[in-house]
Amino acid sequence: MHYLISYRLHRVGQQYEALYAAIKNLSGTYWHNTTSSWIVNSSLSAKQIYNNLKPTIDSNDELAVFKLEGSYFGQLNPNDIKWLASQSGLWASA
Repeated sequence: MHYLISYRLHRVGQQYEALYAAIKNLSGTYWHNTTSSWIVNSSLSAKQIYNNLKPTIDSNDELAVFKLEGSYFGQLNPNDIKWLASQSGLWASA
């Protein structure tokens, strides 16, 4: 299953490395092209992903995990679209 992970870290100067490492560790298959969102392919549920990532953020930070279903459209560079399309039809061309 594919999931969108979106977050906002509020503390000035907060380091993202622990969160990034935890996201990469979920499955090894991920896409990170926009500032605070990732797409990952994982056999875990959205709640399990959230529980794995929660220890890397502060109590005032924001974190959401969404299960992706269906096709999505947008404007991205060709390499990003190619990767997304390779992920079980996650991206459909117009």
